[in-house]
Amino acid sequence: MVLETLNPMHYNITTLVPDTMPVATVPILILMCFLFLIWNHEETSSIPGPGYCMGIGPLLSHGRFLWMGVGNACNYYNKTYGEFVRVWISGEETFIISK
Repeated sequence: MVLETLNPMHYNITTLVPDTMPVATVPILILMCFLFLIWNHEETSSIPGPGYCMGIGPLLSHGRFLWMGVGNACNYYNKTYGEFVRVWISGEETFIISK
């Protein structure tokens, strides 16, 4: 009788999984969302320009410079944000100063 209770085949593990799965996943999902928010938090800059937005902003500004050329892209950003603008070129923060 003692050997039967110690036998791992005596317990059906599949009956335990549905009961414990929702209890275990909720804290893990909350923790992952919290870490995602911390990872994407950025300090707001006083310099105008396109937002970072999880790395999409630098990709868009770099693509605009490749597509429009440096002169036209600078004119676009100056019309949109003013004469002192922060953009990303090749993943590096770049400042455009014009008047």
